[in-house]
Amino acid sequence: MARRLAREAAMSLLYQRIFSERYDIDELKGMVDNELELDERDISYIEDIIEGCSRNMEKIDNIIRRNSKGWKFERISKVDLSILRLALYEILYRDDIPESVSINEAVELAKKYGGEKTGSFINGILGSFIRSGKVSP
Repeated sequence: MARRLAREAAMSLLYQRIFSERYDIDELKGMVDNELELDERDISYIEDIIEGCSRNMEKIDNIIRRNSKGWKFERISKVDLSILRLALYEILYRDDIPESVSINEAVELAKKYGGEKTGSFINGILGSFIRSGKVSP
């Protein structure tokens, strides 16, 4: 599977985790696309995202709070929140993924799953965080 599809699957599971404390890779196959084939690298990536976001949720959410000027955290859509958590985890903890790729992929997910202005919103928060220089965990 291409990394883009694995990232989409991870975002979907992060969204699911907002409502349930568990996730299941097999359930993911039906949730994203009945014909998804996950290889070991994809599964490892997805599990790292889910587990890493869970371990670092407070820090990631605080970054979102600080950089979402004019928006209350509680009012951010659950889809947008899932995309932001994924991108910030990659930026903070995945040295194998350039920041620009994480931001671009987050914006693409936002365009696909969010509202008309979601891409700009996501880009604004992530850009604000990068410009702040606070990119180390």
